[in-house]
Formats: sequence, structure tokens, C-alpha cells
Amino acid sequence: MQYRRFGKTNLHLSVFSLGTMRYLASVENACLTIQTAIALGINHIETASGYGSSEEYLGCAIATGLPIPRSLLHITTKIPPQNDADTMRRCIDESLTRLKLDYLDCLGIHGLNTLEHLERVQTKGGCWQAVAEAVADGRIRHVGFSTHGSLEVILAAINTGLFEFVNLHYYYFFQRHAAAVQLAAEKDMGVFIISPADKGGRLYTPPQQLIDLCQPYSPLELNYRFLLSDTRITTLSVGPASPEELAQYKQVADCDGELTQGEITVLQRLENHQASVLATDKCSQCYACLPCPENINIPEVLRLRNLAVAYDMTDFGQYRYRMFENAGHWFPGMKANRCTVCGDCLPRCPEKLEIPALLQDTHERLNGKEGRRLWK
Repeated sequence: MQYRRFGKTNLHLSVFSLGTMRYLASVENACLTIQTAIALGINHIETASGYGSSEEYLGCAIATGLPIPRSLLHITTKIPPQNDADTMRRCIDESLTRLKLDYLDCLGIHGLNTLEHLERVQTKGGCWQAVAEAVADGRIRHVGFSTHGSLEVILAAINTGLFEFVNLHYYYFFQRHAAAVQLAAEKDMGVFIISPADKGGRLYTPPQQLIDLCQPYSPLELNYRFLLSDTRITTLSVGPASPEELAQYKQVADCDGELTQGEITVLQRLENHQASVLATDKCSQCYACLPCPENINIPEVLRLRNLAVAYDMTDFGQYRYRMFENAGHWFPGMKANRCTVCGDCLPRCPEKLEIPALLQDTHERLNGKEGRRLWK
């Protein structure tokens, strides 16, 4: 296992971090998963107050004894931005109690997804007051934020100067937040990549076409290598449902150098294939089409179409597309069938895409049963 400095926190984290959203089958399963992760060299565990019984289960594992000293294990929990300091104080106390800890290595303000959330953090006498008090008395060592928000929101949060790290989405198949990774690095913030296996494309169950295009690598391995070859990134989350799922990370965890020529060749093959298959229907993700009068997240809809058409990533596309209109600020936007063919987006598209027709095609390909987040 390789380790990297987590920005200005000066913690040295394993390049894989144990996410705890999916180990909730039982407290026994959680404890065994935690012990297995630590045995593999993982020294960072991330949970959240909203992840069901995750904090309690991690607290049980801590109480029954860890295979390494507590000082060598770094624990992060995440709490949403509360409306006032008193509520935030109570949330911090409750998380520490559930975790059976007297301090947190890191607290992430969870889900800074809108400018309103960021304003809530910055309001004088608001939740940041409680966070600052907990930092002053040693119950919290470092503070960052997690986000599913837009690039605009992420850049604004980074520029506040309040935070020491950021948890965000950024993958080979979603590079929109490259500017946020760069700005965080310039600010010496730790960069934690959220869910690269799942939100990165459901790469644990890739379609055969994608498998063939990525040979001799697996799509998941290639995504990990794309991320770990970037020295601005500190750590990637892995969220096993059982300890057995951790074995697949061991080999990649020791390979964090620059991309090899073979890997570069395969990534170029993927780019060439997408350009060839999509031809003049390819959306380049410039975001010039926004805002949409019907609040359709046009670039994200068309990104999912790009992946479905080019790589047969239809299962992933359906999984994400069904979240529209069902996940609030965690995945905002209306479904593509809300398009009224008003034409507002057409003159703004530098590629002259027939956006209304592509939106309708995407809806027909990807619409289905409504989806929900795994946690409340």
C-alpha cells in the first residue's frame, strides 16, 4: 500500500480509503471488513452520520480493539451543514458518541451541493461556530467538505479558505471537476475521490464492450490508474460490502506511478472509439447549453448518452439517469423528456448538436424505474 500526504492536514493516508456505506449487513461483517482493510494497509476510514448504522458499527470495531494503534488510524465522519451552532454541536457530540471516540482526525461538512449550503456554513454564529469550537478544544483535528455539487459551487467552497480537504467526484469518465482538483492542489488541500468504482461508471460490473476496449487491463483498474497517476490526488474511496471484496485493490494500491505507455495507449483507444462511434453526436461537455429553461441538466444527460452509445454503459446510464427528479440537490435536474423544444440551447452549442433530439433519444434509452440514494 502506498501513502500520500493529505494536503495541509499533513496526515499521510493510504491511497485507498475504506468507505463504510455498504458494510452494514451486520456489526460482525463491519468489524471483519475494517480489520481486513487495516491488514491490507488501509489507514483511513470514512463514515457519515447519515450512513445508517455505519458510525455505530465502526464504534463497535474501535471498542473491541483495533489491530493498529488509534494514533495510526485516521477516521473521518461527515455531518451536513446545520442551520445553527447548537444543532451542529449536538451532531458532533452524537457522532463522537456513536464512534466511541474522543476526537476525529477529520470532519467533512457533508453535501455542500449548493451555494445556499455554503452560505449556511459561512453565516456568522452558524454551524461553523460549533465546528471551530470543536477544533479549538481538540475534538476535531481537521475540517474539509464533501460535495456532489456543480463545479461553480466546489470552486467557491475551496476559495473560502475554510477547508483543508475536499471529497469530490472526478474519474476517467467524468473529468468536469479537473479545475477543482487543480485549485485544491494550489491551495494545498487534500483531495479525496468519492466512489470511483460506482459513480465512476459501475466499473465493478462493466459491459463486455468496455472490457474488450480496455484489454489487457480491466476498466476498474484503468480508472484507478488514471486517478493514482495524478499526484494531486491523495486517496480513493472503496466501499466493500464484505471483506472479500477488498482483495481486488491490493495490486493497484502498490502501483501509483505515472501511466505506462500501455495504459496511455488504451486510454487513447477509448477516446478514438468514442469519437468514431458518436461522430457528430458527441457532446464534449462544454456546458455552454446551460441554463435550460426546463432545468434539464443537458450536459450530464448527454454524457450518459455518450457512455451508453460509445461503450455500451447502458446499465450505468440507467442507474444515474433514474436519479433525476428523485435525489434533490444530490443529483439535480429534470429528465430529458421535459424538453419543450424551445431551442434556447441550440445557438449556444459550439458543436451544433441537435440537442432536443438527443435528449429524447437519451430518455428512450435510459428511462426506467425511479432510483434513490442508498442512504437517507
